[in-house]
Amino acid sequence: MTNPSEPGQGRPDPGLSAIMSERRQLTNLAYRLLGSLADAEDVVQETYARWYAMTERQREAIDSPGAWLTTVASRICLDLLGSARARRERYVGEWIPEPLPDRTEWISGRPGAGIVDPADRVTLDESVNMAFLVVLEAMTPAERVAFMLHDVFRYPFTEVAEIVGRTPAACRQLASSARRRIRTSQPDAVSAAQRADVVRAFKQAWEAKDIDGLIGLLAPDATATGDGGGLVTAALHPVEGAEQVARFFADRRGAAPDLTLVECTVNGQPGLVTQLDGVTVSVMAFDITGDRINHVWAVLNPDKLRAWTAH
Repeated sequence: MTNPSEPGQGRPDPGLSAIMSERRQLTNLAYRLLGSLADAEDVVQETYARWYAMTERQREAIDSPGAWLTTVASRICLDLLGSARARRERYVGEWIPEPLPDRTEWISGRPGAGIVDPADRVTLDESVNMAFLVVLEAMTPAERVAFMLHDVFRYPFTEVAEIVGRTPAACRQLASSARRRIRTSQPDAVSAAQRADVVRAFKQAWEAKDIDGLIGLLAPDATATGDGGGLVTAALHPVEGAEQVARFFADRRGAAPDLTLVECTVNGQPGLVTQLDGVTVSVMAFDITGDRINHVWAVLNPDKLRAWTAH
């Protein structure tokens, strides 16, 4: 449960603190469902707007304001997910969820929003790592919402059913299907220290344009996916195979020798940031099994890097 926010000064609503204390959980839920902090914040704003659009009597009649807010936010997300596929078809190149920095690496919030720490908004646990979010992207909207509400946020299927608009039995099947997808895609657990060692070795080999060194760190069927959103140059399709991925990164290093590589935390796991003249131009997350990299996700779309760039 989240920590209550301080009540606004001069606000007459005695329940404001309790209502606003739900903001973090709502943001956590919406980010995991939508893969975008900006969209998650918009969902939370809309949810609160609907709460305060009701009369005081209507609000007082709600037994559990927290459950009401979660239901409304989930349904808004469900609607957005339903239209997301059409939007993704128009998206230039590959779409990757928005990467989140660690508390110590957060620079600033959205333009005009002042300095905001996403660690106060989104809990960086295993349900928010990039590999997990990418698997969620492959699920149907109903699967995604049922699984997230039940398995991650521990809502009973009777409540999930009311939100999704299906029977509890159908929601149980949706969550089970989603669970199988997660199990199939998630490799054996690798410690943070092991991940950091592999990412550091990748950084060093990349800096040296050491193709053999890069190949040795990549699984034979490794893939690299870039997301430029049509705003900056990025591969329109994933690069596949250890040698092809290694040569891709070595060539990129040769074309941009002034890039600075910085180790960082991306969605709770070791990753890399590339900077040019002190400005972040890409954020990279890794899927690692043992001492080999299975997948590299590189987000270059500047709209998704606002959390990493000083304004």
